[in-house]
Parts: sequence; C-alpha cells; structure tokens
Amino acid sequence: RRWLRQHESVEKLNMHAILSASAGREQLLTELLVSYAKIPVLIGELISVEIWKHKIFPVLCRLEDFKPTSTFPIYVVLHHEASIINLLETVFFYKEICESAGDSILDLIDYCHRKLTLLAARKTEPEIQSVLTSPQELQKQAEMMEFEISLKALSVLRFITDQVGSLPLSALTRMLNTHNLPCLLVQLVEHCPWSCRKAGKLKKFENGAWHVVPPEDQMKMTKLDGQVWLALYNLLLSPECQRKYHFDGFSKSQLLKLRVFLTDVLLDQLPNLVEMQRFLSHLAVTEPAPPKKDLILEQVPVIWDHVLKKNAGKWEAIAKHQVKRMFSPTEEELKLQARRWAQTYSLDMMEALIPDKPRCRVCGSEAAKRCSRCRNEWYCTR
Repeated sequence: RRWLRQHESVEKLNMHAILSASAGREQLLTELLVSYAKIPVLIGELISVEIWKHKIFPVLCRLEDFKPTSTFPIYVVLHHEASIINLLETVFFYKEICESAGDSILDLIDYCHRKLTLLAARKTEPEIQSVLTSPQELQKQAEMMEFEISLKALSVLRFITDQVGSLPLSALTRMLNTHNLPCLLVQLVEHCPWSCRKAGKLKKFENGAWHVVPPEDQMKMTKLDGQVWLALYNLLLSPECQRKYHFDGFSKSQLLKLRVFLTDVLLDQLPNLVEMQRFLSHLAVTEPAPPKKDLILEQVPVIWDHVLKKNAGKWEAIAKHQVKRMFSPTEEELKLQARRWAQTYSLDMMEALIPDKPRCRVCGSEAAKRCSRCRNEWYCTR
C-alpha cells in the first residue's frame, strides 16, 4: 500500500507541474525537485516500472488461475510510467533539472532510445479499447499507452539535446555513437508514426487523440514534428556534437535523406533549419574529419542492469507474490482506493494545487510580465 501512496504523490506532482506551467509559475516546483534531488529518484522509478511491464506484466496475463475481479490495480501500475514521463516532460525544459539528473541522465537517454526505437517500428494507428474486462484487453490498452509514453520520451530527449553544452561527455557519446540517435531521428522523420492516412483522409495524433487534418492544414508542422527537427538540429549542428559524432558512410547516407524533407514550407515554419540545409549540402560534397579517438573512461547506465541482475530468475515468483499481495484486493480495499482516487482528482484538490496568481513586486496587483533576467520577479507593467 506504500507504493500506492507514492503513486498518488507522483500524480499530484504531475498535476501541480501542469497547472504551474500553464500559469507560468513552475519555478518553485523545479527548485524543489532540484533541492531535494528527486530527479534521479523519478528516473529510477520510471525504469523500474518499465522493467515491470516487460518482465512481470506478461507473466500476469499468462497465469491461468489469475482472474481478478477488477483490473484497476494493474492499470494503476501501467499508468504510473505515463505519469512520471509526463512530469519529466513538463520540467526537463529547464537546464537545472537536466543537470540535477547527474549520472542517471545516461539511464534516461537509454530509456528514450528504447521508446523511440519502438516508435520508429510502429506503422499503424492503434485500435482504441474502451472496455477493460480481462488482462488480455488490459494488455491492448497498455500497447496504446506505450505509444503516448514514447511520444513523451521524444519530447524529453529533445529537451536533453537542448543542453548538450552542459551534459557529461559520456552522455554525448551515448547519444551520438552508442545509440546513433541522429539516424534514429531520421527514421522518425521518414515514417512519421504520429501521422497516417485512412479512407483517403490524413489523421495526426495531437494532444492525446487522433484528429482528421483539414486540407488547408496538411502542410502545417505539428509539435511532434518540431521536436524531431529541433533534436536533429541540436545533435548535428552544435560544435560539441560535431566533434564527437562519427560521420561514417552509413550515417552520412541516412542524414542526407533529410534534404528532401527540407522544403520551403517547412523552412518558413522553422527558419533555424536553413542552417541544417546548408550543413547537409556541405556534407554531401565533403568527407568530414573522423572524430578524435581520445582514451577516456566512459560511464555506463546502471539502473536497468542493476534491477535485471537483482531479480534474474525471480520474475514468475514476483508475479505470483504480487497477485496475492496487490492485485487481488477485497471489495472493501477497492472501495477505499476508489475513494482515495476520487479525492486525488477532486476539484478541491485541483484548486489547492493551482499556484497563486503572480503579484507585481512594486504595487502588489496581479502581474502579467515576468522579469526576463531572473525569471522570478513579476511586474504589472514594463
């Protein structure tokens, strides 16, 4: 039950982050997450739930004697990963959050790489399953949730690439050479898994749902398109990355595929990509110098391997233990948990999480303008 209370805390943090960001008052939350060193904790929790989905959840679905009266407790665990990645997406915009991740940034980079690989391999729009009556249907819901989590991971990765100048060398090496993220991002540009055509109509995934795009908006860039292009821009054009990235024959051929997508319509919407267009034109006619091969001691991510080694050979035993202790609640326990969730999402709780409206430092009235230097003080006028 302690884990459920922790999940409630993550949910409240997530809601507070979204409400604070919409009000432009997210500074306090980011400072608290940094001060209490909670970013590495959240990353560790994120990867632990991911491993649970890969190792425990399939075992639960195969157990013949497991016929739960309610699949809600399992759904809560599946939803936990979505809550954490959504929280990280909201706060990783800030440089201090990225820096406070410390060595666990390597684990987060690996996590994002796994999610983007799944995203690149995905081609069709998922079927929406609204009725959850069995673990098998819950598994279909988990697959749909995985798609949305992968899109959040794309945003988190893009925010990490914004800070390449302050990342440890091992993080750059991991992104550029271990995982070759530029080539993976090229695959996302080519296949665009958040866009599909059905019955002659173009549909795009935005804000948690698929929408039919009217003809006049079909050339308009979506937020997800922008995230991919900005991540590519950061990884290819920053001096730190150009010194580290190995532009071999394969990488060069993949990157040059981007030129066909850099149309005038796209450049009008994201003018920064003009620099990338020039870079690719130069890359097409030259052979970049190979990266310097310095002898370095490279850090490696530890969370994923630690959890796997610690529980190797125990997955089925853990699943059976969780069936008895967590996923077979009594009717009273279900009612109690339902009441707790109703309180978590109540309007009173929402209002309590909404930050106070900013006040002018000079006169104390409501302020709409934030100081561009310190980002802390507010003013009602210039």
